[in-house]
Amino acid sequence: MGLTENSYLVALVLGLIEGLTEFIPVSSTGHLLLAGYFVGFESAGRTFEVVIQLGAVLALLLVYFSKLFDVLRRAPSDPSARRFILSVLVAFMPAAVVGVLAHDIIKTVFFETPTLIATMLILGGAVLLFVDRWVSDPRHEDAMAFSLPMAFKIGIIQCLAMIPGVSRSGATIVGALLLGASKRSAAEFSFFLSMPTMLGAFTYDLWKSRDVLDGSAMTEIAIGFVMAFVSGLLVVRWLLNFVSRYGYAVFGWWRIIVGGISLFFIWL
Repeated sequence: MGLTENSYLVALVLGLIEGLTEFIPVSSTGHLLLAGYFVGFESAGRTFEVVIQLGAVLALLLVYFSKLFDVLRRAPSDPSARRFILSVLVAFMPAAVVGVLAHDIIKTVFFETPTLIATMLILGGAVLLFVDRWVSDPRHEDAMAFSLPMAFKIGIIQCLAMIPGVSRSGATIVGALLLGASKRSAAEFSFFLSMPTMLGAFTYDLWKSRDVLDGSAMTEIAIGFVMAFVSGLLVVRWLLNFVSRYGYAVFGWWRIIVGGISLFFIWL
């Protein structure tokens, strides 16, 4: 198998990893960057790792299409629909601002520091275990009825995920749980918030990296994109029922194990 075939196979595996981990609180970007580090894969401008996330977003949009279409249909006459749309936009704004201002340091420093990524996986896992065990008595059961102040606070907490290894979904879920959301509604609001956040990151990063993309890079992205879409579709359909029944502890332990193994081999 030649070099090109090898890179395409790696792109396929990384796309699978992206889709499987994007919506669970384990940091898909952290997993992608660590996997790429250990197999020697590095995309031009680190664009592959960001752009293939759109495949997972499209899977999410497909699953929630009817619900989102209903919200948009009702928005002109229904205050609750307008409030939901506004809550997602309010939660999105902090990450949009920080993402633009800190884009270069995120891509050139944070993305290039595997020790930091593995450490954040471990610390985030410990936080997730604590919150899953000790935070209870939820006051908010409907992700589409979170208040604007609550949504804004979740959006601020999401900014922590600019550090790969923290996890966008992990930060938003932990933030929502700490603010009184149920485990199911926390995951669902994280789904909704991922749509503008990841679409924004995709658009901005593609524009910033337009000069370093070539035909080979676009083929790798296309392969990763399709795999992220297919595997993301499976995860979205499964996750809400799982966390409603079992919580988030398994993801906390997974983060700690992956982070610990990664640190061992990085320091080896």
